[in-house]
Amino acid sequence: MALRFYNTLTRKTEDFKPLNDNHVSIYVCGPTVYGHAHLGHAKSYVSFDILVRYLRYLGYDVTYVQNITDVGHLTDDADAGEDKLAVAAKKEHKHPMAVAEYYTASYFEDMDKLNVLRPDISPRATGHIPEQIALVAKLIEKGFAYQVNGSVYFDVNKFHGYGKLSGRKVEELQAGARVDISEEKRHPADFAIWKKAEPNHIMQWDSPWGRGYPGWHLECSVMSMKYLGETIDIHGGGLENQFPHHECEIAQSEAANGKEFVRCWIHNNMVTVDGQKMGKSLGNFITLKQVFAGNHPRLSRAYDPLAARQLILNSHYRMTLDFSDAALSAAQSGYDRISDAVIALRRQIEKAPQGTLDIQVAAQLAEIKNKFEQAMNDDLNTSVAVSVIFELAKLAREQSQKQGVSSQTLAQIDSMLTRLGGDVLGIVKDQYVQAGGADEKLIDYLVNVLIEMRADARNKKDFAAADAIRKRLDGFGIILEDKPGSTTWRRK
Repeated sequence: MALRFYNTLTRKTEDFKPLNDNHVSIYVCGPTVYGHAHLGHAKSYVSFDILVRYLRYLGYDVTYVQNITDVGHLTDDADAGEDKLAVAAKKEHKHPMAVAEYYTASYFEDMDKLNVLRPDISPRATGHIPEQIALVAKLIEKGFAYQVNGSVYFDVNKFHGYGKLSGRKVEELQAGARVDISEEKRHPADFAIWKKAEPNHIMQWDSPWGRGYPGWHLECSVMSMKYLGETIDIHGGGLENQFPHHECEIAQSEAANGKEFVRCWIHNNMVTVDGQKMGKSLGNFITLKQVFAGNHPRLSRAYDPLAARQLILNSHYRMTLDFSDAALSAAQSGYDRISDAVIALRRQIEKAPQGTLDIQVAAQLAEIKNKFEQAMNDDLNTSVAVSVIFELAKLAREQSQKQGVSSQTLAQIDSMLTRLGGDVLGIVKDQYVQAGGADEKLIDYLVNVLIEMRADARNKKDFAAADAIRKRLDGFGIILEDKPGSTTWRRK
């Protein structure tokens, strides 16, 4: 089955073929860094992390650009209101760039914990002001933009393709439909590409039109062109950015270059809370730091970052994900089952005898790999792909508990778990493959000491003490399984 993505622009699922042979260019709208990242951000950036990982798994050479918005994003996502960084700076009594630095570091810290790969390039809007001014000048020169009182607006009536991504028509965008109508605009749908700055506006730059700052939409066009070229393979972002942000990107980019801007648009859906979009403006968000620490009223406990990642992968990227503590708890349990299977498998490899690869297991692995790739080729169906990893983890448990299974057979299972569950889905990290890392080794050692103490108590017929050990471990989420001649353990 060929790799297929749903293209928002054409509104259909299409075979994917990059513009330049084996190289894939990807641009994804990054965060506006005025607060800590929340679960909604996690859904978006984990989704596109999967896209990049799977393309590389298939052998593509990927260049992934994800910007940092540190200027120009206004509070109503359009052409009015204050800059979001400026609002946060006033609240925190800091310079806007100090706010941007702090929350950029916080964002990458959270993404690292989620095992989201760093983009190849993470450009900042403030680092590309000259290029943005040059694009504004080019659009004025070509007749697609006009200057009024120090601000510059894109004339949507001059670009006949405006609305092709969102399906909206210029003539249907009535005054006041998107923002309060500005007397400076020729049409209410015209959008600012350069804004005049008032004297007290902290972030402003010199331009041919006076002191000002770029519009939010401008930065993504400029940075994608600079690092990926005038036409790129994939542009990603949240569904809420389809209009006006991505629609405006298309207009200004294609007007400037006379070329197709993006060949495939991929949009992820949102995280909801009680059916309502999770967002900072609505005040119903849960930050990733709160998820990891468990310090939010909606959370019953702290959660492993990779359990949060698995929760996101349990649903398709184009579907909404309704958050609940119960769903996160179930994802944690599932993540623990996979992790325990990998750890147990790795331990057994070290003890297993040499020998050839079991033919039956090899056939099962081939079938599992095929099912996994079929799911991922079908518009990145991670929910099915995760179920395949559970199937693979089950095989790992079964084989690691059998007597006489060769280390070669176990190593092949381990290799596939690492490749599919780790390299692609990012839920099997290196420390799990390497016998669980230092912390897991310590836990394993201590649990086995308690297992020996329990066995000694049972031999002495002190069943009350033996039961007490079992119950205490159960309280920590560890289940003991008695088998003929031995006792093993696993997490709930």
